[in-house]
Amino acid sequence: MSNLAHTYKLPYYAVVFASERTAGDNGYGVMATKMDELASKQRGFLGAESARDANLGITVSYWETLEDIAAWKEHAAHQVAQERGKKEWYSRFALRICKVERDYLFEM
Repeated sequence: MSNLAHTYKLPYYAVVFASERTAGDNGYGVMATKMDELASKQRGFLGAESARDANLGITVSYWETLEDIAAWKEHAAHQVAQERGKKEWYSRFALRICKVERDYLFEM
């Protein structure tokens, strides 16, 4: 999920998840890969971008509707990952949901 996402039919929604990790992997890498794969199969999923350094991670996923985002939040496997995140993987995180009304993409 590290490639720059494309632009999509407007409007669409962006879920911005910024996090600070706890020490150690503790199964995070495996779960993150599973969640990327599962999210990509969900209704309304458009794409995602992610970047992480030693402490800060930012993942932005793109969705067609707010209902699609709500369904992903309630997905059983995703709820397991959310709970593990709160207990094991994140010292802090912020989640923001934004409506994208304009976008621009530059490519050489």
